[in-house]
Amino acid sequence: MATVVFFHAHPDDEALSTAGTMAALSASGHRVILLVATRGEEGEPVPGVLREGELLGERRTEELIKSANLLGVERVEFLDYRDSGMMDSPTTSNPECFWKADLEEAVSRLDQLLQGETVDLLVIYDPNGGYGHPDHIQVHRVGTLWSDQIGIEEIRWTTLNRDAIKKTIELAMRETPDTGLAGVGEDLEERKKRAEEGSFGSAESEITHAIDVSDFIDKKKDSISAHQSQIDEDSFFLKISDEQFSAVFGTEWFINPKEIRKDNEPFKANLFN
Repeated sequence: MATVVFFHAHPDDEALSTAGTMAALSASGHRVILLVATRGEEGEPVPGVLREGELLGERRTEELIKSANLLGVERVEFLDYRDSGMMDSPTTSNPECFWKADLEEAVSRLDQLLQGETVDLLVIYDPNGGYGHPDHIQVHRVGTLWSDQIGIEEIRWTTLNRDAIKKTIELAMRETPDTGLAGVGEDLEERKKRAEEGSFGSAESEITHAIDVSDFIDKKKDSISAHQSQIDEDSFFLKISDEQFSAVFGTEWFINPKEIRKDNEPFKANLFN
């Protein structure tokens, strides 16, 4: 069985982008390790969710552990850099934030954490971090440098299928008026606009792997639900129908940077291939 490291930027990133794949690998007997760069201190908490005196980073750590347990993750580690916030935020100037981290120092910290592990496959973000978040971009940079230094042969970039997202959101928008879900339509419209941006996700032609996680869709939804400080119970993720949820989240997309998928060539369905 293989050891697979999923390197994410913040608690909840694992739930949204790779939870189904993580659950599937764990169920197949593989050793899944979740490495997280920050504790998500700069996130925006759902109003009223934090307990009196509770720090957001502490709460998000608890939520990540809960999510990881649901997915069958065997080991969870934090690099413990400060959350950088969004690219245009003044928090990206904080010398303690991940965006400002020296790459070699970050690689050294990562290497010490996972010393003794034989990593067969490393999963990081695409070069733009999916949607341009500085911590996601830094995960790509640090993960790439680390893999080069220790000789990890197999790397996959988790990404967003820009073309598929537009199609599924358009479908959900057509069906939403019949659901009576207040606010979901506006949320979908905003997501559609983001999906149309050239810097959001990857074009389908660039993607090499499409992992069907429909057998683990309940675990993925439970993983998302675990992050109560970030994902309101009335959010798009949790209010759409099970059918819509499966359509949007039932496939997870990856790129093998060493391969180019030819026109009309099918996606690979096994992350190791």
